[in-house]
This record gives sequence, structure tokens and C-alpha cells, in this order.
Amino acid sequence: MERIAIRERPDWREKAGEFGFNFHTLYGEPYWCEDAYYQLTLAQVEKVEAVTAELHQMCLEVVEKVTGSDTLMDRFRIPKHTREFVRQSWRTHQPSLYSRLDLAWDGSGEPKLLENNADTPTSLYEAAFFQWIWLEDCIQSGSLPANSDQFNSLQEKLIARFTQLQEKHGFNLLHFTCCTDSEEDRGTVQYLQDCAAEAGLPSEFLFIEDIGLGEKGQFTDLSDRVISNLFKLYPWEFMLRENFSTKLEDAGVRWLEPAWKSIISNKALLPMLWEMFPNHPNLLPAWFADEPHPELEKYVVKPLFSREGANVRIIERGQEIAGVEGPYGEEGYIIQQFHPLPAYGDSYTLIGSWLIDGEPAGIGLREDKALITQDLSRFYPHIFLE
Repeated sequence: MERIAIRERPDWREKAGEFGFNFHTLYGEPYWCEDAYYQLTLAQVEKVEAVTAELHQMCLEVVEKVTGSDTLMDRFRIPKHTREFVRQSWRTHQPSLYSRLDLAWDGSGEPKLLENNADTPTSLYEAAFFQWIWLEDCIQSGSLPANSDQFNSLQEKLIARFTQLQEKHGFNLLHFTCCTDSEEDRGTVQYLQDCAAEAGLPSEFLFIEDIGLGEKGQFTDLSDRVISNLFKLYPWEFMLRENFSTKLEDAGVRWLEPAWKSIISNKALLPMLWEMFPNHPNLLPAWFADEPHPELEKYVVKPLFSREGANVRIIERGQEIAGVEGPYGEEGYIIQQFHPLPAYGDSYTLIGSWLIDGEPAGIGLREDKALITQDLSRFYPHIFLE
């Protein structure tokens, strides 16, 4: 996998504004970057695709095992009063929309799974839409070879999935929600709502803080309409612990993502995968921190519920060499053998491999100067040559 310098499109910021990409710069720092791109071969793309599909199926086997065991539900910190709700979402095959696996790989050897963003993954808009616009513009201007392609069928698969949710699962109106305090989350949800519109699926947006509770225990929008189907860019680990969690089972909502995603978006997934598929070439050794495990010279400590690298620490020979502050950790930790991200210059690169309805659909690459990828990482486009 090569990192190749290229000239920025002179008008990309204007195009970003035109297409509603309002978070291309975050906290005064560039988030979207196109002074370089990553080039893969077709064989490398096919490798990522195959590994992603296999890892996803392995994760589903973990869901099957965990939903059948109260002891494992304890390990995943699923609150007792919500367990039947989570189990029913799996038993009744509640449909999913999308997810993202984070992989460490430089194009040679085997990709390694770092974690599964199965519940509230972001960086979707830039992976699905804006890097495709970049590709088309650069081919047209001659700054990329005419035979350049991109591992990216995200938008067409999203639209097809929304069509299927309407025709096969009866989603006649889909509400979308996220918190009020994140421009990136709002942009992600707006993009998904646009894809739903392309599929002919009617939708409404409201912030999660504005969801009401009706007299009959149903969730309602600002017009007092009952919410029957809801895409929420809001973590299950929060929802299962909040006051209204006692209403989840009887509210009659079909959730995107479904509640069974609370299992595979949990870092407890990693030791479970290692236990169920020991020595698998695409897994890193992992254990629950409070259970017996081998002594490791270099490893990563991760809270079960961490996001954007929060409360993650890297330990080498008993000393912390990198760490990020944050609000997590009370729920417990796992440890995972350290595996280096490939370094390009002074930055480390992470591959986000996307799935739509469980099918691999494209990748996005992020760079960070820190060993632990965080929310200020930079997104770079990619190509492969046919």
C-alpha cells in the first residue's frame, strides 16, 4: 500500500460547502486531506474484502453465544433489565444497516482486527461520497490515471438497503436522530437521510433530546407522532443505562442499529473472538484484564465501552508509553496484544472497512500522528488500479 503525494483540487473547499460537508475542518485542524492518497492493488482490495466478510461472520457467532448466556451478558456488562430486550432483537432477526471494522494493515501479510464499530460508526459521508467525488474530479483533470478505481460501493449499497428496509421489513417512515452537540454526527445522519430519500423511504429528523414518551409508553417526535422505526447515532451502552431503558422493550420501536449490536460494538468482543477462534490470522490475542492471561511485553488496555481512543493505554515492559484521557473504564477493561499501525512519514494509518447489511462495501483511511487514533485523525482518499 503506497502513500502518494498529489495536488489538492483548487476548489475542494467550495465543493465541500456545496455538498454540505461542513466538518472538513475540526477544531481548527484539517480533517479531510487530499494532499496525498493511498494506492492499493486489486489483490489488496480483494484481501480486505474477504477478511472483512469473514470477521463479520465470526462476530455474529459471538452474538449467538453471548445472547444464550447470562454469564457472558455479565462480562459484556449488559444490564439485567435489558437482557431480554437484547436477546429478542437477535432472536427476531432485527435488521441492521451498517458497521465498520478497524484494521491494521500495510498491504502485506494479514490484516489485524483492532475493533468493531458496529453501533455508531462515523466517517461514513467522507468514505462513501466525498472521496468518490475526489476520484471522479482527479480522473477528469488528469491528475490520476484513467484506470483508477476505488473500493467504494457504499452509497449504492446504502440506497439498496433502505429500499429493502421499506419493501421487505415494512419501514414506511424512518426517524433519524443524534445528539445536538456534534456537527460530524449531524452530517453523518443527514447523509443517511439523503440516501433514504433516494430509496423513496420517507424520513423525519429530530435530536435525541427531543424524543418524547407518550402516555402508552411509546416514543414520540415533536409532532407527537409515534416513532416506529428509528436510526439513532447514539450508543447502546448509554441507552441501556438511562432512565427510559425500562421502556425499550415495550415501546414497539425497530432500531437501527438493533440492540444486538450492543454486543459486537463492545470491546469484550475481542477476547471472545480470541477464545472462540484462537490463533486466527486476522485476530490479535486478547483477554479480559481481570482474568488470567499470559505476560505480554507490549499490549493495549481498552475499556469495554471506549470511543475515539478514550481511556486507551499502550503498555511496554510495564510502562505506559501512550494514553488518552476520557470518561470510560468503570465498566472494566480488556487487554489486546499490541500491533503497530503502518507508519507513513510521521503518521500512523488505520483502515476502516465498511459493511452494509453485513456485506463489505468500501474502505476509508485515517491518519494520526499519535499511536492511538482519535477524533482528530485525518481522512485521506484512496484508489486502486485496475
